Amino acid sequence: MTDLLRKPFGTHGKVHDITSQSAGWRYVGFGLHRLRKGETASEVTGDREVILVMIEGKAAISGAGQDWGVLGDRMCVFEKTPPHCLYLPNGTDWQAVAETDCVIAVCTAPGIGGHKARRIGPDGITLTTRGKGTNTRHINNIAMENEDYCDSLLVTEVFTPAGHWSSYPSHRHDEDDFPRITYLEETYYHRLNPASGFGVQRVYTDDGSLDETMAVSDGDVVLVPRGHHPCGAPYGFEMYYLNVMAGPLRKWRFVPAPEVEWIMKRDA
Repeated sequence: MTDLLRKPFGTHGKVHDITSQSAGWRYVGFGLHRLRKGETASEVTGDREVILVMIEGKAAISGAGQDWGVLGDRMCVFEKTPPHCLYLPNGTDWQAVAETDCVIAVCTAPGIGGHKARRIGPDGITLTTRGKGTNTRHINNIAMENEDYCDSLLVTEVFTPAGHWSSYPSHRHDEDDFPRITYLEETYYHRLNPASGFGVQRVYTDDGSLDETMAVSDGDVVLVPRGHHPCGAPYGFEMYYLNVMAGPLRKWRFVPAPEVEWIMKRDA
């Protein structure tokens, strides 16, 4: 198995725990809790800022010294409704008590205490369409650069219809050379509908020093340390992924792969 493909530890409890140290990079962390009704998860943020994303289900959440009430109303991620999320700065903690069976994503990156804890969504998050033809997909932007909620994190959800490509045309963001391109590490948390299906993700560099093609199953995480990173949903299987990005500058600037640059120019 490639080091870029991370399988869940199981089906219950904390099933992903990707740190910057375990990933071999500097910025992005990703965790995932699958809780049964009545169960509890809690963590401290340390030197990291955190966005909790209610992928599915409902939980009563407290954090940063506040009671945030019950978050979540999407019982299946493929409802495509805007998620309930919570931003927590570094130097705080949080606790979630599951009101129903639920799935909670923990997106992290270095924090400097520049922002206060706050709810994100569902108000203000609108499902938008990107791309053309079989490159069409649908986006819930949670915290991209035009939303000034965070010190480092960039977080978004993407729904890719069956038979379509996503994160395509292929592009990379692996150099710190703003405004041409920014260095951003990235994780993809994948879900499939039906869950028995599979998707495909490739991660590759122009010089071929990194070239991995992975079959992703429901619940897998793919790490993108550098290079281009398109993914595809086979006919019959809808794909969801949650993207977490972070780097030295909270800007998303990328350059296309040479072989697909003509597509971007044509579709601009």
